[in-house]
Amino acid sequence: QVQLVESGGGLVPAGDSLKLSCAASGLPLNRYAVGWFRQAPGKEREFVGAITWSGGTTYGADSVKGRFAIFRDNAKNTVYLQMNSLKSEDTAVYYCAADLYARPDYKYEYWGQGTQVTVSS
Repeated sequence: QVQLVESGGGLVPAGDSLKLSCAASGLPLNRYAVGWFRQAPGKEREFVGAITWSGGTTYGADSVKGRFAIFRDNAKNTVYLQMNSLKSEDTAVYYCAADLYARPDYKYEYWGQGTQVTVSS
């Protein structure tokens, strides 16, 4: 059974950092691209960024470029989303997803359950 589990969310003040983890079981994550998405209350799910199986990265919204970074630890079968200089508008549920190809749309085969990130201003 394939499972993606996000962790590392929480409540932090603006300007702080958080590192989210996406751990996989039943799936060799080193052979998959992993995307990160977020969904704020009342808004559509937004593509944050993705990392290919070989480590190449792409980011979605301009608002996260330069502040967020995605990297992977294949030995731990885990992908991370490092978020720095957090702003209140980063508040959302963050999801990771896995597929053979990195893509900015929702067509990932596997999804995690999400982790809440709340940034207080």
